[in-house]
Amino acid sequence: MTTLGVGIIGCGNISSAYLTLAPLFKGLEMRAVADLSMEAATARAEEFGVDARSVEDLLASDDIDVVVNLTIPAAHYDVTRAILEAGKHAYTEKPIVLTMAEGEALRALATEKGLRIGSAPDTFLGGAHQLARHAIDDGKVGRIHSGTCHVMNRGMESWHPNPDFFFQPGAGPMLDIGPYYVTNLIQLLGPVKRVAALTSSAFEERTITSQPRAGETVPVETPTNIHALLDFAAGASITISTSWDVHTHRHGHMELYGTDGSLFLPDPNFFGGTVSHGISGDVIAPLEPWDHPFGVPNQDERANYRVAGLADMAAALTEGRAHRCSLDLALHAVDVMTSVLTSGEQGAFVALSTTCERPAALGPEDARALMA
Repeated sequence: MTTLGVGIIGCGNISSAYLTLAPLFKGLEMRAVADLSMEAATARAEEFGVDARSVEDLLASDDIDVVVNLTIPAAHYDVTRAILEAGKHAYTEKPIVLTMAEGEALRALATEKGLRIGSAPDTFLGGAHQLARHAIDDGKVGRIHSGTCHVMNRGMESWHPNPDFFFQPGAGPMLDIGPYYVTNLIQLLGPVKRVAALTSSAFEERTITSQPRAGETVPVETPTNIHALLDFAAGASITISTSWDVHTHRHGHMELYGTDGSLFLPDPNFFGGTVSHGISGDVIAPLEPWDHPFGVPNQDERANYRVAGLADMAAALTEGRAHRCSLDLALHAVDVMTSVLTSGEQGAFVALSTTCERPAALGPEDARALMA
């Protein structure tokens, strides 16, 4: 298998996860990092034994084949475009872009240059979510006709040192946390054809309680309470609620109801967890676990295999096949989420402008094949 030289642009907290976990996978070699702050790039480079380069130098480097874009979402389009223009494959954190126009522009550029674009989240490749996929594909619960998803909490201002972005247009709980849930739903059930939503915000401003800015206020400029209905092309109707206005609740992360039973999934923000199955009354039991490497706890008692999507893209380039964390999948998820926000503004159903194929399942043997 060909080894790809990997560079990272953006040396914030998430870069540490990529650099820590990359050695778990084959076909990748982390070689350099870059950031607008050379100080940040140098510190991260010294920590992980890679080169620190300017953004311009990294994009011009002959030893870099693919660049991972870990900048803030508002910069994703500009940075990914620069990566493609430099003749390199791109892999970006979620959401891939903030508008469909940006996404289509990247698609056109990548097609013109014969380059790949991949995008997080890749948590749907985790052992738990692939077990749920296997159960659905194997007909264990019949045809999925409905379900619910809930990701609701009190927001970021209690722990994040600079939470301002989370409450600005382009963020909010739907675009920040929603990608994990929406992407997992698409890989389980296929594409969405239309959406409807009610959106609101409980507060006009938020008071920061974390250090070092405790007591400062942050204006709320995007909905923080979103309740949506997703109408899937295959016939399922799924309710999804994302909110930063909820102190506590008892809803499950994801429940899917089929003609022959129900599935209860763990948080799609993570790779592992327990998948349970119910067929009658209150009888709910865990599915028999399988030997999937991306479900094994490896970090603080959690399964964390971030970089799996990037490793699959590297393998796909070598094997001449589609990669699972594809541009089509990522753009369809963005279409779903931005259409939800549009529906909240307009008070009407919104038909989606995109569709996609379900990514190929990633069973235990396929996952093991990606690992070093």
